[in-house]
Amino acid sequence: MGPLDPVSLALLVTTALLAGFIDSIAGGGGLLTLPALALAGLDPISAVATNKLQGAFGSGSATLAFARAGHLEAKTIWPLMAASGGGSVFGALLLSHVPLGFAHMVLPVVLVAVAVYFSFSPALADRDARQRLSRSAFTIFVAPAIGCYDGVFGPGAGSFFMLGFVELLGYAAVRAAAHTRAVNFASNFAALIIFSLSGHILWPAGLAMGGAQFVGARLGAGATMRNGARVVKPLLVTMCVVMAVRLAWSSWA
Repeated sequence: MGPLDPVSLALLVTTALLAGFIDSIAGGGGLLTLPALALAGLDPISAVATNKLQGAFGSGSATLAFARAGHLEAKTIWPLMAASGGGSVFGALLLSHVPLGFAHMVLPVVLVAVAVYFSFSPALADRDARQRLSRSAFTIFVAPAIGCYDGVFGPGAGSFFMLGFVELLGYAAVRAAAHTRAVNFASNFAALIIFSLSGHILWPAGLAMGGAQFVGARLGAGATMRNGARVVKPLLVTMCVVMAVRLAWSSWA
């Protein structure tokens, strides 16, 4: 595919800015950027690959902002990121061998269930809660499983990480959002390495969108740190429902 015209590129950059803001708070930014890339004329594989490139800038920017504010623990985040990234590589390698039809049918129901849980559960708050699973078990089993899902499919991975950090490790809203961005960056970057070898990434568009993602994610991380659960909870619930509707429409319709 040749270079994009200036109008299409400007629309992609604007979309990436908004997606970066949303994604750093609640996940789901790919709901905006992936269709935008498809509408710009990219084939499905190139759209997914380019989306991983620009998304890595956003998750990386948010991770850096949270780390500088002291919301990430160096001793625990690196093993979690390694586990998530390893799972993502495995998922990306499995992409051509996994039937995704079942995931398209079931995932909307799962996302609605996650939205209902966060709507009524007091667990997502501004204070840590009771831990239900050891950090080592989470690192060995949960992080690579969600990372694998992100590598092979992707939608809702951030919401699933948030659910794990809140419900299983008892993290408060800001702490959970910070760790979600870090492990999501690891899974994005790992999958990006695999996709970059395929030659399907549209680098000029991906890098331009990545710059906008970087700025949007930094703004979103700041909003999360200032407002905590007050902004994370409603946006997380909203994005889960929007993702569910979007996926249901594309698969069931």
